[in-house]
Amino acid sequence: MTFVVTENCIRCKYTDCVDVCPADCFHEGPNFLVINPETCIDCSLCVQECPAEAIYEEADLPDDQRHFIELNAELAQVWPVISEVGSPLPEAEQWIDQGEKLQYLER
Repeated sequence: MTFVVTENCIRCKYTDCVDVCPADCFHEGPNFLVINPETCIDCSLCVQECPAEAIYEEADLPDDQRHFIELNAELAQVWPVISEVGSPLPEAEQWIDQGEKLQYLER
């Protein structure tokens, strides 16, 4: 099993999770983070660090978020690894618990 970043990260991009990841498995896009399933060591440290509560173990993903398994794997192949904490996006607070954000994902 691996961990998966889901829709609630879009337009927020908090990086608290990156700071605790011992495997450098996070990759950064313009307004979203993903976890590389090939490098994730399933430690779960990132889950409790995510202010947006956007990270799930693959087995615990809500049904409407299952497509993020493939999306994380796909984007991890093209986006660079992020290993340092940065600032969240300026509008993160207003977007943190908004639904239907997939349409705003920037590749």
